[in-house]
Amino acid sequence: MTIRFDNVTYAYRRWNRPILTDFTYSLPAGLTVLLGPNGAGKSTLLKLAAGTVRPAHGTITLDDVPSTARSYRHAVGWLPQHVQPMPQLTAREYVAYTGWLKGMATSTAHEKAATALERVDLTEQAEVKTHRLSGGQLRRLGVAATLVHDTQVLLLDEPTAGLDPQQRRTFRNVLASLTDQVRILMSTHDTQDLAEEADHVTVLRAGRILHTGTSKEFLAHTPASVAPGRAAEAAYTAILNRDGNASG
Repeated sequence: MTIRFDNVTYAYRRWNRPILTDFTYSLPAGLTVLLGPNGAGKSTLLKLAAGTVRPAHGTITLDDVPSTARSYRHAVGWLPQHVQPMPQLTAREYVAYTGWLKGMATSTAHEKAATALERVDLTEQAEVKTHRLSGGQLRRLGVAATLVHDTQVLLLDEPTAGLDPQQRRTFRNVLASLTDQVRILMSTHDTQDLAEEADHVTVLRAGRILHTGTSKEFLAHTPASVAPGRAAEAAYTAILNRDGNASG
């Protein structure tokens, strides 16, 4: 199952300039990193994909299911940048509560919460109150909450912002373990944030796709003289510069 945008136009207000215009995009399998400068439209794209806002024109579907359908929202999980802990709930209760909000029976939600926590390596923290979790653990808790209801597509908005290197690595490992079952679209400002480990990379600027393809195709834009550790950053810069030159 995949999310597809067909000729989508969206503006936050009718009198504003659209963020996306006649936008067409299909999310590939595996992990896709969404890169782009501030104002590129990354968060807007994720909100539309999550079904929390509707396009003025065009369609967004998960296979043949429109984004306005309840079954669409049940199959798509969205993790905003900030995960808000609920001090009165343990990690397992938090995930189960999310499942219940999605329409699951209480007993089923509680049972599947344990499985979801295991998938993000938080089993040992299952009975810990959410306000006592570290920043990295809290982000993984958010992922578990999106997985509890059998998510088919996972949308992540800047999920590693503010995490230290070790927390980033743990989060990356969790995402890598999910890609055989769930399609993932993750927006980020950090070109090193999975860009060299992702299956696909999409670069967005001013509501337009400048590049989309495999990570190998993305890294092919790296100038030959660049050190390997800066390959993703250099490829991203080259793509942006190419667009700037073309626009000029």
